[in-house]
Amino acid sequence: MNDSPTNPNRQATPRAGPVLETALYVAELERSIEFYGRVLGFLPASEPDSRMCALNITFGQVLLLFKKGASAHPTVTSYGVIPPNDGDGNLHAAFFIPGSDFEFWQDHLRRSAVDVESIVHWPAGGRSIYFRDPDHHCIELKTSHWNGRELDE
Repeated sequence: MNDSPTNPNRQATPRAGPVLETALYVAELERSIEFYGRVLGFLPASEPDSRMCALNITFGQVLLLFKKGASAHPTVTSYGVIPPNDGDGNLHAAFFIPGSDFEFWQDHLRRSAVDVESIVHWPAGGRSIYFRDPDHHCIELKTSHWNGRELDE
């Protein structure tokens, strides 16, 4: 089959939307819930259970904190089966911050006793603050899109 754009039989890949959920795997669920609430203001979107907790990032976006190993097998619920998932190692998550809030965030992290590991000034104009959560995941606060200029909203 010819995959050229002019081929009427070509199957287009449907577009996915924004990320709704992203997950980090943590050793102590309550410790991580407290950290993300205190440092980033992410509050629980649901009651935590022994396996996980969803934290609100923005409307329609959540950070899932899974206790390491607690979801390594399928989870059977009354509404369906959730496939197994688990992770280990130092993972990375980045969250947008307006450029005008960059110094405010640096001060807030300092006041929250969070060690800033690195500050990066990107060639296109954005800036990033890197720090670690209690499980040593690399957390980034970034003032731009993937490879773009700094944004204020």
